[in-house]
Amino acid sequence: MTTVVLADDEALLRKALAALLPLEGEITVLAEAEDGAAAVTATLRHRPDVLVIDLEMPGIDGLGAVAQIRRELPDQVILMLTRHARPGVLRKALRLGVQGFVSKSAEPAHITSVIATLHGGKRWIDPDVSALAVTDDCPLTDREIDVLRVTGQGYSVAEIATQLHLVEGTVRNYLSNAMQKTQTRTRHEAARYAREHDWL
Repeated sequence: MTTVVLADDEALLRKALAALLPLEGEITVLAEAEDGAAAVTATLRHRPDVLVIDLEMPGIDGLGAVAQIRRELPDQVILMLTRHARPGVLRKALRLGVQGFVSKSAEPAHITSVIATLHGGKRWIDPDVSALAVTDDCPLTDREIDVLRVTGQGYSVAEIATQLHLVEGTVRNYLSNAMQKTQTRTRHEAARYAREHDWL
């Protein structure tokens, strides 16, 4: 039996997976989480065999939640679900030690199979997701991508600095570099440009 925590802000999808995964395989859903902060809390409390987490969630997104969980549970097995597997995001997730990457449109039977694969100590990246990782012409550094991702959520420079554990001057430098590379006038334009080009 494999235990999981499900984290997704889309209640309908989360509830559907919670109902269907145990029917498809030997899976027990220990808890559900509706955002990144709840995902961190539930994972640290229940310590599941596999955390199944959505990439895009309000507040702390999937990557932010994974980073926090990794500090406490470095060996936690993680399967990330996503609609848009942007190359930069995929690379960051892999650097954070995410073992699996699956499209949110996947059949529950496929997700169940991947959960079993990960629990068995292997990795899995859906082919359509991995193909994106090698077709990347993004000029931005990983840290520039980080600050633009948080900028896109509407945070101020001070809030970005706090969230990413940086000083404000460093954040401004990253934003300035990103604006130059995207040839935009504001950090919000740069974030929008980067998102439109699938760099975030």
